[in-house]
Amino acid sequence: MAIKHTSEITFKVHLDENKIPEMLQWSAQDGGISAEETKAFMISVWDSKKKETLKMDLWTKDMPVDEMKHFFYQTLLSMTDTFQRATNDDKMTATMRDFCEYFAEKLDLIEKK
Repeated sequence: MAIKHTSEITFKVHLDENKIPEMLQWSAQDGGISAEETKAFMISVWDSKKKETLKMDLWTKDMPVDEMKHFFYQTLLSMTDTFQRATNDDKMTATMRDFCEYFAEKLDLIEKK
C-alpha cells in the first residue's frame, strides 16, 4: 500500500539557563494547530523490535500541582478509552475505570459517591 499523505506533529521545548522547560508548544498542521502553548505533555512510542514502550514526559516549571493531578487523571481516563477501542476487553476496561474513579476520589478531584 502506497503512502498518499504524511502528517507531522511537532513539539518545541523552550528551556531556561538550567535546561528546565519554561514553555512548551506543539503544532499539528492537519489539525489546524500552530505553536499552541501547553504546560505538559506525555508521549509514548511502541518499539516493536524490543517490545517495549519508549516515553517522554515534560512539564513546565510553573505547572501547578493541582493541574498535574487533573492531567494524570484525564490521561488515565483517555488511556482507558483507547484500551477499550483497541482490545474490546470490557472486563479490564471496567477495572481500569474503577481505578480511575478511585484515583480521582483519593486526590479529591471529584466528589465521593
